[in-house]
Amino acid sequence: MVSSNLKIALVITNLRGGGAEKAFLKLAALMSRRGHDVHLFLLENIVEHVPDPAVNLHALTKPGRAQGKGFLGKRLAAARLRRQFRQQEAERPFDFTLATLPYADEVVNLAGLPRVWHRIANTLSAEIESLRQVSPSKASRRLARYRRLYRAKNLVAVSDGVAEDLQQELGLTDANIVRLYNPFDLNEIRRMATEISAGLPHEPYIVHVGRFVPQKRHDLLFNAWRIAALSHKLVLLTSSSPALDALIADAGIAGSVIVAGFQKNPYPWIRGADALVLCSDHEGLPNVLIEALICGTRIVSTDCPSGPREIMAGALARFLVPAGDAQALAAALREAVTSPMALSNADLARFSADTVAQGYEGLPARWRKPG
Repeated sequence: MVSSNLKIALVITNLRGGGAEKAFLKLAALMSRRGHDVHLFLLENIVEHVPDPAVNLHALTKPGRAQGKGFLGKRLAAARLRRQFRQQEAERPFDFTLATLPYADEVVNLAGLPRVWHRIANTLSAEIESLRQVSPSKASRRLARYRRLYRAKNLVAVSDGVAEDLQQELGLTDANIVRLYNPFDLNEIRRMATEISAGLPHEPYIVHVGRFVPQKRHDLLFNAWRIAALSHKLVLLTSSSPALDALIADAGIAGSVIVAGFQKNPYPWIRGADALVLCSDHEGLPNVLIEALICGTRIVSTDCPSGPREIMAGALARFLVPAGDAQALAAALREAVTSPMALSNADLARFSADTVAQGYEGLPARWRKPG
């Protein structure tokens, strides 16, 4: 509990269920528990993850109804947000507003809300570069959009790598950027990791946690798994799909892969693994690497932008491999199960909920008038 109670507005498109949504809910609950008056504004009333009861929820559409994403839709959403925001400010203004994801960021700017911070959770240049491989013209428009959206603004970057990307790759040298990691309740994660979970494999396994999307590079993982030729099972905490099944079959590894589906509590699966592997082409701050360390599980990761190198400091760095290199990933997987790393020196305090919350509590003093 802090001595000064803050009134905080959080703005997000919806609570459909991605990483940004879950991180926002954790932040909202954390700040509420510390005695702050937290209001969560949903531009769309689509809720798959229920917020903490202490958080004030304001949905701007009818339940289940999406908001238009075009020119008129954004302005309608901005008008609704501005009206609801002013109602909630009638007795006391908000000390700061935090928005996340580009659509919500655009709507917040159109609404003209005061004391705004934009939370950036990914290396945007990597996203643009991936798009450039498909459509150079779309990539150029995306870059121009981000520069317009975030130029001279107050930005919260979830890692040093994201902050560096914003300044150097996107050229946002006039932005006011503060790095704040995502918060982790270390004791609660460790407690949840001890819960009994049905379906846990009895044989040794390595786990991968991540949606089946191109960024996560399941194709690279399966190629490396074939090369590594380990006796372990490879457990995927993602939903099954025909495309995923076909990729596994094409790699010739169907006999050693378990598609365990989405797990509401993934921590027993992470804790029970001999290692966790992340093989993405890009991230912002890969939460799963931190969660694995909290659970006492060794980790192997591509050295992608950004986050893994910040997390895997010191002795852990030997299990970082170049992004896209299946041979190197296979070698690191073999080493992880034969030469266990010492995890006792991993610096987890910087990710603790209290440390991160104190950073957010300092945002009002660090806000700078845009422009």
